[in-house]
Amino acid sequence: MMVKDITKDEAVLSQPCREATAEDAAIAQDLLDTLEATEDAACLAANQIGCPVALAVYLDDADEPHVLYNPKLKKALRPHKVVETCFSRDDEAKVTRFEWIAITYDELADGQLQPRKAERTGWEAQIIQHAIDHCKGKLV
Repeated sequence: MMVKDITKDEAVLSQPCREATAEDAAIAQDLLDTLEATEDAACLAANQIGCPVALAVYLDDADEPHVLYNPKLKKALRPHKVVETCFSRDDEAKVTRFEWIAITYDELADGQLQPRKAERTGWEAQIIQHAIDHCKGKLV
């Protein structure tokens, strides 16, 4: 188990991340370990542990962890304003999120990345959008 420190360095966090590959599986595991060890965490992106890779993890409504390699927002409906917090920021921020999203991402299966599609609503949609923003180097 490798729990990493969460960075608040805006120079690191504001850089768009490189595409993730199957070789980044160790980073994904570090993210899962760090997410599990961080109280009240719902999602983390790799750049939050100092790795500029388009990789994120989140907990669904049943507290099950999911790993998203190269997540991208493809469609979004029903915008609304929310107040979010972030482990890499001290202050909360008002942001626009979407109630319903369609995403594409890659999933590691048998040592290879497989393309996937998903639709999410509510809280899961919100935290996935937050994680995708991190991958793009965008801070709340």
